[in-house]
Amino acid sequence: MLRLTWVQPEDLVGHELRQAAEDGRDPSAIASRWKAAGGRKAPVTAGASPEPASRSLRLLAVDLLDELAALPSPLADLEPTDLDQIKSLCPDWPQQKAGHGHTDVAAHPATPARARLEAAWLGRAAGCLLGKPVEKLPLEAIRQLAKSAGNWPLTRYFTARGVPAALLAAHPWNRRSAATSLAENIDGMPEDDDLNYPLLNLLLLRRHGPRFTTRDVAALWLDELPAGRTFTAERVAYRNLLTGLEPPHTARHHNPFREWIGALIRADVHGWTNPGDPAAAAEQAHRDATLTHTANGVYAAMFIAATIARAATGTTDVHTALRTGLTVVPPDSRLARAVQHALELARGHQDFDTVVDELHATHAHTHWVHAIPNTALIAAALTHADGDFTGSICRAVSGGWDTDSNGATAGSVAGLLAGTPSALPERWTSPLKNRLSTTVGDFNGVGFDTLAHLTRTLTRPEGPRP
Repeated sequence: MLRLTWVQPEDLVGHELRQAAEDGRDPSAIASRWKAAGGRKAPVTAGASPEPASRSLRLLAVDLLDELAALPSPLADLEPTDLDQIKSLCPDWPQQKAGHGHTDVAAHPATPARARLEAAWLGRAAGCLLGKPVEKLPLEAIRQLAKSAGNWPLTRYFTARGVPAALLAAHPWNRRSAATSLAENIDGMPEDDDLNYPLLNLLLLRRHGPRFTTRDVAALWLDELPAGRTFTAERVAYRNLLTGLEPPHTARHHNPFREWIGALIRADVHGWTNPGDPAAAAEQAHRDATLTHTANGVYAAMFIAATIARAATGTTDVHTALRTGLTVVPPDSRLARAVQHALELARGHQDFDTVVDELHATHAHTHWVHAIPNTALIAAALTHADGDFTGSICRAVSGGWDTDSNGATAGSVAGLLAGTPSALPERWTSPLKNRLSTTVGDFNGVGFDTLAHLTRTLTRPEGPRP
């Protein structure tokens, strides 16, 4: 029997109950009704999808989702989704440059910026690939698998060579990824949503320019993004579009994943194409993110876009870039507090495992795909590694949770800071073979050098603008 995950009402209630508790609503009465009817809690860790619910339970689930949406949140004023309200809460919001022109790549065929972009694309791919085989695995399993192969602390791609069969049976690799992401199996960069979304955003900017609207994002998805390649908040928003809802309601209606990591993984292109203009990058990320996310899910995307925009200048360090990223996040939001805590841990502990253990203890109640703990981990990894490429992606992946997404984002930032493809160790880039697999547009088989060229043509100029 075909069963679609992430969209069935009975699967969503447990997640919405947790979301309500996290954003300050009181869901206790609704939770009691759900439990009494036989409804399930949502798991924090990965697990198999439950069996289909009865018709009566499904109808109850729909009613309870509506009731949960109507509960007021005491955090609403501290964590708005509206851009003007966000700006009003950010005292250090960066000054935006004037002008909306694009560079002429033909006039600058070998600019340093193009090399940085290729390093960023390669870094995103390598970090994603490192995390793919251990996605969904618990932290201790990641550590055991790496240690058994003599790869701890992480310094290279995961391998099954030398790993005891009993350990693999207890903690099998990610089913979809093992065939293409273990060191012995890598043959180019396999398809992944962490690379699909940057490709979609290249198409978005080519078609609509930097002033695109959230409706433009929605229309592009319906044209170019297969529904089966969407997950969590993106799948719910896609369903909402097909039922006639329009943004920003697509992000809110029966969408308990609206503060998860999906918008963050779409943010890189907004930063890459706005070097030195974190405000513009954050505003583009906001228009993209609000198709699917609200509040902290949106802030995570804005934080990463602004961080990358600062790093993309080639004239900064990772710590300055991260501080810049925080200027576009409401300072009293849960995301800002989590990132600040992560930065303090990274600066205060020499052993990164200690940092990770503290983060996992702090966020033990949160789902492994939620934006808040994953953004905190990315910031901690980049800080603790001082922006070093290998150190950044290995720390991000070794910290668990959404391993491929965290590795991808850390790799993008650290790749920009490295500056050129040749600055990235060959053990990471050679297996990629300058080839990306995807179902997006006409990009299947594209090279990262070509993607850097395309990104450069869409990049706003650095320096003063007319």
